[in-house]
Amino acid sequence: MSVLERFRLNGRRALITGSSAGIGFALAQALCEAGAHVVLNGRDATRLAQAEKKLLDVGLDVSTCGFDVTDAQAVQSGVAAIDAQGPLDILINNAGIQIRTPLHEFDLDNWRRLLQTNLDSAFYVGQAVAKKMIPRGTGKIINICSVQSELGRPGIAPYMASKGALKMLTKGMAIDWGPLGLQVNGIGPGYYKTELNEKLVADEKFTEWLVNRTPSRRWGNVEELGPAAVYLASDASSFVNGHILYVDGGVTASL
Repeated sequence: MSVLERFRLNGRRALITGSSAGIGFALAQALCEAGAHVVLNGRDATRLAQAEKKLLDVGLDVSTCGFDVTDAQAVQSGVAAIDAQGPLDILINNAGIQIRTPLHEFDLDNWRRLLQTNLDSAFYVGQAVAKKMIPRGTGKIINICSVQSELGRPGIAPYMASKGALKMLTKGMAIDWGPLGLQVNGIGPGYYKTELNEKLVADEKFTEWLVNRTPSRRWGNVEELGPAAVYLASDASSFVNGHILYVDGGVTASL
């Protein structure tokens, strides 16, 4: 097998949570272009159908399975339904939210909602899929972490807590499931132009700070995350386990 062939995903099936828009959608498109069949997931049936149509219209191989990743029972049912159509080779835990509020004003319900979406969901879906992968002795799981897995900013302490925990959950999954044939890694996006960051992108002062702080001197575009996901989902990363790959323009390398 040539080097380039090791990046191909032909015949592989992937589930990507939170993939009706933003980073998740970009990752879905990338995996499809590399040859995989991708199952899109989200809670909004209308947005999910629209995302599916966009990819089908350009000839990509996708389907959908809508369920709430913060509901453990719904996850079990959803994963079982997907597995009944064919075994999953790849899981990307991408679902996530951001709530920017000073910590002393942070509402308890929002704390629970953020942790359930950003952390609990990765455990629920990761465990459900891993139980299907382990008997086959193979599988790839990618958790979407963040530069906030390493770095802090004012007003986002709960988000930082969730992404820091997700980093360590990724390592723990690799340690426990690696001997059983699974590879579990993470991607740590930097600052990207997404729906979650619309207000920050429009904030000239923040953008000036970010550009000066980032060695690459710009915001990231979501399409730039796709190749990293393809790498970690493919045979090209066959000896990579428990690693967080930061795709951040150098933010985590700079003071």
